[in-house]
Amino acid sequence: MSFYNEIQKYKNFDFDAFAQKVSENDILNSINKKNLYEYDFLTLLSPKAITYIEFMANKASEIAVKNFGKSILLYAPLYISNFCVNNCVYCGFSTSNAITREVLTFEEIDANCKIIAGYGIRHILLVCGESRIKTSLEYLKKSVGILRKYFDAVDLEVYPLGESEYRELFEVGVDGVTIYQETYNEKLYKVLHTKGAKSDYKYRLETCERAGCADYRNLNVGALLGLDNFVSEVFFAGLHAQYLRKNFPHAEIGMSFPRLRPAEGGFHPKVEISDRQLVQAMCAVRLFINRVNITVSTRESASLRNNLIPLGITKMSAGSSTEVGGYVKRLKNSESLSKGQFTINDVASVEDVKEMIYGAGYQPVMKDMF
Repeated sequence: MSFYNEIQKYKNFDFDAFAQKVSENDILNSINKKNLYEYDFLTLLSPKAITYIEFMANKASEIAVKNFGKSILLYAPLYISNFCVNNCVYCGFSTSNAITREVLTFEEIDANCKIIAGYGIRHILLVCGESRIKTSLEYLKKSVGILRKYFDAVDLEVYPLGESEYRELFEVGVDGVTIYQETYNEKLYKVLHTKGAKSDYKYRLETCERAGCADYRNLNVGALLGLDNFVSEVFFAGLHAQYLRKNFPHAEIGMSFPRLRPAEGGFHPKVEISDRQLVQAMCAVRLFINRVNITVSTRESASLRNNLIPLGITKMSAGSSTEVGGYVKRLKNSESLSKGQFTINDVASVEDVKEMIYGAGYQPVMKDMF
């Protein structure tokens, strides 16, 4: 069982030729279908379909409310280390960047947890750079033990692990895993990841499968938008989520749509992803996979996040920091020596985000409801 085998079916697929053949009737038929197939999904991602975005948005909203109600789960990321062995040309934590490196002590993790929990957040995402030396499995297990004192749900966004390692972390309280393939283009992947364990495309691609076999209940995937062609990246990410949904029915499957943000190293995106394209991607995914969590983070502006709420969003980060131990630093108003993984776009407080959600007619939820 491997999604890698599924993605190979499209190895020589001509996305541009497909898009040129898409007609108005094709788009409308795909929007109005109850159950969409893969090519319906691809049709809704085509450039021509963006003119039907209002129709897609209305249906996406109906489907989301039917499956999740009018609720938005709030979470926060906690960065515990920026040590990394990988050279990823777009990432602020890349080993090639001359930044100050930090790894939190357990006391520092506890202090940051207290602050985040004080915001009312009950769902935490533990994040670290990819270094098995600085953030070993034992270090992660002890860190999770601290997080479980404060939060109802703990998800991981760390280096890919083996199934047995995921089981060990599951036993100490981990609920889910988030892993971005970054790009599903295998040839481009090798160009962007020139050094480190992350250069293994297939092993990273199969990460959620190993976590699913370890009984994780939250599996979240996505592509880093801006690295390659918008249509193919969202298409493969959607197929990936659908594959996980079919093979791990016990788990809630989620998708994120992160767009590249300014970071140390000065990497410039290959393509610019517009707000309308972002909306198109989210709506197309919602129509393709009705029961899927869709996350929007503080990479996006407050105004855009507000407008995205009625379009099928189910999870949002709030009051976030992408600096190692950034919550304590922010509270103390101290100047940080290290830099965040990327520059945050929405600096609104948790209370401001809650008010924004209320204002859109939705209910902010602090405790994991899925």
